[in-house]
Amino acid sequence: MFVFSEKNSITNQFLAELRDVNIQEDPMRFRRNLERLGELFAYEISTTFAFKTIDVTTPLGTKQVTVPKQLPVLATILRAGLPMYQGFLNIFDRAPSAFIGAYRGAHKTDNSYDIEIHYTTTPSLSDKTLILIDPMLATGKSLHLVYKRLRHFGEPAKVHVVAAIASQQGIDYIQEQIEEVQIWVGDVDETLNAKSYIIPGLGDAGDLAFGEKL
Repeated sequence: MFVFSEKNSITNQFLAELRDVNIQEDPMRFRRNLERLGELFAYEISTTFAFKTIDVTTPLGTKQVTVPKQLPVLATILRAGLPMYQGFLNIFDRAPSAFIGAYRGAHKTDNSYDIEIHYTTTPSLSDKTLILIDPMLATGKSLHLVYKRLRHFGEPAKVHVVAAIASQQGIDYIQEQIEEVQIWVGDVDETLNAKSYIIPGLGDAGDLAFGEKL
């Protein structure tokens, strides 16, 4: 597992601003910080890819360079995942994409809830590298259900799960449910509250990025 906050870098500034209640009043800044995190995650993940050598013709000659053998499939959950997904797309600008409409249903009396999935569009995932992008990894249950839905469209060769902030419970759950998954997070918080929100977390990423929903 890769955790940005375990070493000092500019990423910690972006994470601090995402959490800050005063800076959160600027939704454009909030979206941009998620986008910048996506770009940094994309770079780090790219170092794990298989590469091939190609010849590039310049105005003055030919140069051999190494490039990825295959582009990943980028997948995100609407709507909160869009800003960080855009950061990935800025780097993997020719990558095919998958989008899933998923959300938490009504809470039950035991404070659990059902995950509703009403929309899925995706390319084939067979033998591809799949990157699942979601800013918050709380319980991990919604992300796992999304992964199970995507599996109907092919068996990926490699799965990466990316979150700006994750709970330890969510990380443990995903590691148990998705075989040989690689998890990439900005920071890890230990606690979930009774409604399964990460504490201290940063609040509702979708609402902060795009406005409160009805």
